[in-house]
Amino acid sequence: MLRKPLKYTFAAAVLFPFAFLLALSFGQNWRFPAVLPATWTTDNWHFLLAGQSDLGQSLLRSLGISVGIATVATGLSFFTAKHIAYHPWRERWLTVAYFPYVFAPVILAATLQFYFLRLGLAGKVGGVLLAQLFIAYPFGVIFFTGFWNERMRAMEQLSATLGGNGWQTFRRVLVPAAKGALLVCFFQTFLISWFEYGLTSLLGVGKVQTLTVKVFQYIGEANIFYAALASVLLVLPPVGLLWVNKRVLFKT
Repeated sequence: MLRKPLKYTFAAAVLFPFAFLLALSFGQNWRFPAVLPATWTTDNWHFLLAGQSDLGQSLLRSLGISVGIATVATGLSFFTAKHIAYHPWRERWLTVAYFPYVFAPVILAATLQFYFLRLGLAGKVGGVLLAQLFIAYPFGVIFFTGFWNERMRAMEQLSATLGGNGWQTFRRVLVPAAKGALLVCFFQTFLISWFEYGLTSLLGVGKVQTLTVKVFQYIGEANIFYAALASVLLVLPPVGLLWVNKRVLFKT
C-alpha cells in the first residue's frame, strides 16, 4: 500500500531541485521575506542567450572541451590500460595512476601553474584541455584495467589462432566486447570535464570561461537568477547522458 506513495515522494524529492532552479531562472525581484520572486519573465533567457552575454559561448566552449577530453581520454586510456594490465609491474603503474587524486584539483592546479605559465599555456583552451587530461586520463586507465583480464587475452589469442590479424581482432573482437565499457568511460570522463572547476578556474586564469566557471561567477555576484539559468544549462547534458545510458546500455 505504501509502495506507490513512497515512490512518488522519492521522485518528487529528486526532481524538486531541478524544478526549483528552472523556476528561478524565470524570476526577478526576489526580496526577503517573500517565498517566491515577485516577477516572472523570460528576460533572463533572452539576455543571456540572445547574444547579449557570453553564456552561450561558454556553453559551446564547455561542450567542446568535455567532448574532446572524453574522446581523447577514453581512446588513450583504453590502450594504455591494456599494457598496464598485462605488465609484470601492474600494481606499481596503477599506483602512479592514482597520484592525481591524492590532491584536491585546486592544489593540483597550483602545483602545475608554474609549468603552464612557463610554457605559455595558462589562460588558453589548450592549456585547460591538457590540465583536465591530468585527471580524466588516469581515471580511464584505472577504469579499463579491469576490462583487460585473462578472458580478453584468451579471446585475442583465439582470434589470432583462427587467422585474424591485429586490426581484425581489434575491430571485430575487442571493440564489440568493449562497447559498453567504452561508452561508460566516455560518459564518466565527459562528466569529469563538464563539472571541473578548480583546474579550469586557476589554470584558465579567468580567460577560459566554461559553464561551470560562469555558475560560480554569477553566485559570487549574488545574481541568483542568472546562476539558476546557468545551472539549468549545466545539468542538461548529464541528464541527456543518463537517458542515452539507459537506452543504449540497459535496453531490454
